[in-house]
Amino acid sequence: MRTVYDDLSGASVFITGGGSGIGASLTEGFLRQGAKVGFVGRSDASAFVDQMERETGNRPLFVQCDITNIAALQAAIDTCADTHGPITVLVNNAANDQRHATLDVDEAFWDWSQAVNLKAYFFACQAVIAGMKTAGGGSIINFTSISYMMGNAGYPAYTTANSGINGMTRSLAREFGPDSIRVNALAPGWVLTQKQLDMWAEPEALAAHLDRQCFKEHLVPDDIVSPTLFLASKASRMMTGQSLVVDGGVVVTG
Repeated sequence: MRTVYDDLSGASVFITGGGSGIGASLTEGFLRQGAKVGFVGRSDASAFVDQMERETGNRPLFVQCDITNIAALQAAIDTCADTHGPITVLVNNAANDQRHATLDVDEAFWDWSQAVNLKAYFFACQAVIAGMKTAGGGSIINFTSISYMMGNAGYPAYTTANSGINGMTRSLAREFGPDSIRVNALAPGWVLTQKQLDMWAEPEALAAHLDRQCFKEHLVPDDIVSPTLFLASKASRMMTGQSLVVDGGVVVTG
């Protein structure tokens, strides 16, 4: 059972990385609320689009796009807005947490990591602001991570971007609050997507992380859907500039 938010029915939603991992679960979650969903991803998601239409009765709009190409990203946002109406919910979900050591990072890798994990977020926000103003408001949800809160090693360019997302979120919330545009961050813990299972979820690492959690159960993509829907809906209408942690109880905020 999932809470139904009446205001999300018919809402124009745009999700980056909406065809795989957590993003695919988000796309499905919004479709089941009756939202009009547009999403981008690097890989062809035509089969996923067909699957979602069969399973939800609601067909998303997919635009293939590399989000590091800002012109292409903003053009995709415009395409979805032209089709579905002004975007009133933006979910900046796409990210890449490729592991790396500080002494191995060169300028090209640094720039690529920031382009994926921070720069694209900013310019996606910029692209939806005018439409949200026209619509009388909106909700922006920027996905970050608990990685920087934990002080994790192994991907410093990624954790730097995570921290930057929170700073950006707070500044945009302050700037556009008078326009009834809410901007919040959502910080998942270690969510076991297929990519995580394939690349980094070694038994020892999983056991060590589970030991840190209050809940002794690993997170899965569906665990992130309901918190995102809450932040997108008017149920959270007086929340802005916040970072909502969903990690099974690893970090303590406040």
